[in-house]
Amino acid sequence: MKKDKEAIRIGIVVSEFNYDITMMMLERAKEHARFLGVEIAKVINVPGVFDIPLALKKLLQDISIDGAVVLGAVIQGETKHDEVIMQQASRKIMDLALQYEKPVGLGITGHGMSRLQAEERIDRAKQAVEAVVKMLKALQ
Repeated sequence: MKKDKEAIRIGIVVSEFNYDITMMMLERAKEHARFLGVEIAKVINVPGVFDIPLALKKLLQDISIDGAVVLGAVIQGETKHDEVIMQQASRKIMDLALQYEKPVGLGITGHGMSRLQAEERIDRAKQAVEAVVKMLKALQ
């Protein structure tokens, strides 16, 4: 765990699916990290939310990374695909946080959202960064 004077270093995994929304989420996360004095050590872009856990695992294995944020937008379609993706991805993300004993901020919005609702939730990326920082401080 970092001493108070050392910068917190986090990684971000962001889904490219719903690119216009997720890239705005990424910018908000970066902006909030700067505001909090948190260094973003690495950003990994993946095709979709389903692909986040593998990239997250690689980030969490890096001993120089203190925690991570995952970003994505799971918008409702005509089937229950969005529900399945969100349940499975969030479960694996939680498992990885526990396995590597590093906090992961869940900045994936959805399931069941419309595109408008996804746009209204872009700032959830900031909350995910905030959650990682608070967890790191709580676990010191």
